[in-house]
Parts: sequence; C-alpha cells; structure tokens
Amino acid sequence: MKDVFDPESKKALIDYRIERAYETLKEAKYNSDGGFYHAAVNRMYYACFYAVIALLLKYDISTQTHQGARAMLGLHFVSKGILSKEDGKTFHDLFEKRHSGDYDDFVFCDKEMVDELYPRAVKFIDDVKNLLQ
Repeated sequence: MKDVFDPESKKALIDYRIERAYETLKEAKYNSDGGFYHAAVNRMYYACFYAVIALLLKYDISTQTHQGARAMLGLHFVSKGILSKEDGKTFHDLFEKRHSGDYDDFVFCDKEMVDELYPRAVKFIDDVKNLLQ
C-alpha cells in the first residue's frame, strides 16, 4: 500500500532522509578510517539508498525493495537524463558491492576500493539533493 503524506510531512521525511544520507556517509568514513572496508561500503550504499528513497518520495514513486529502488531510479531519472549515467553506475556499483559483501563468501574490499567509491557516493548524494531543491 502506498503511503500518502500531507505536503509538510512529505517534506519533513524527504529532509530527514537526506540528513540520514549525509550522516551515514560519516559512518562510512569512520569505518574506512578504522580499516573496516566492508562496513564502509555497506554504509556508502545505504547513504545513497536513503537519498534515492527521498527522491522517489518527492515524485510519489513507490517501491518495496532495494532492487525496486534501483530499477525506479534507472527508469525515472537515469534513462531520462535527469541523473547522469555516472550517478546511475555509482548506485549500481554500490548496490552490487554491498550485496556481495553481505551475502557472498570470500568478498574482498580494501582501502583502494573505498577511496575510489567514497567521492562517487558523495557526488551521488549531492546530485540527488540538488534535484530535491
């Protein structure tokens, strides 16, 4: 069932999700600095996921799953050029790496991977935030 929010509540939830995205990026940095690279990738993915959920909410696009959020982002924003293909690739890559890190055996994440992904995650969230304004 699709939730229906009054405009004030909808804006508050969108703002909360973006705030949560930036807070979760800080968690990713903290984990990376401590050498917890799998956890850093997980937190980067969730930071971007929170931003995606805010974006979908703004445009009343409903989804129930992480895969659904990825599909709706691609369908409504990346394929139409509203978000860049680079941003779409960032979310896709983080989704895949987070999923592998959580569910597959012998997955390797290192500082180099995190250092490459982190600025992409920041850019992704910044780009989504710009669409929300």
